[in-house]
Amino acid sequence: MPAYQRVLLKLSGEALMGDDSYGINPTTIDAMVKDIADVVASGIQLAIVIGGGNIFRGVAGGAAGMDRATADYMGMLATMMNALALQDALRQKGVEARVQSALRMDQVVEPYIRPKAIRHMEEGKVVIFAAGTGNPFFTTDTAAALRGAEMGVEIVLKATKVDGIYTSDPKKDASATRYDTISFDEAIIKNLQVMDATAFALCRDRKLPIKVFSILKPGALKRVVMGEIEGTLVHV
Repeated sequence: MPAYQRVLLKLSGEALMGDDSYGINPTTIDAMVKDIADVVASGIQLAIVIGGGNIFRGVAGGAAGMDRATADYMGMLATMMNALALQDALRQKGVEARVQSALRMDQVVEPYIRPKAIRHMEEGKVVIFAAGTGNPFFTTDTAAALRGAEMGVEIVLKATKVDGIYTSDPKKDASATRYDTISFDEAIIKNLQVMDATAFALCRDRKLPIKVFSILKPGALKRVVMGEIEGTLVHV
């Protein structure tokens, strides 16, 4: 029996790269889609916010001298490419998906319309939100928190390359240990950088829990939505 009825999955663009240095790794996205299909088959309503870091990093572009707002808009277009790739991969697995974009691109995807997105989810379709919030200076983490609140999800699932939140960087500190659960306040005090500050504050204010887990572990997504011990739960 699923632990949740409606969830939002935040996928980073970097997670789509697999072991590649750029772009979308076919083996990686295929494995992700299989896990997503399993979750949808169990009757869970699923929305996805996807990043664009595998194609373009807005912050890096700004640091190199590009106007930050322009760089961020380019990053939003990168999320559109990822969203279309994910939609296609899902459809090939028999999962109906709809892309809704915060930036208008009507010939390609639907504009973001909240009631329509909710209806899609109620009909069993996966809704993929592209172009972040549609505004520069806001990350796709913030878009995930915002869309999660708007969709009335029960939890935000932050899929990363790491299997949870650790006391310190496990790649640098062999003694680092993983938290099973941690409160929002404790994560702030310990400066654990779960999400960017805007996204984190929105989730805390809305009492919207966050689960951080590794999307690269086979079956991890299914275990999370079934309420099994996997990753780290951030709660009020």
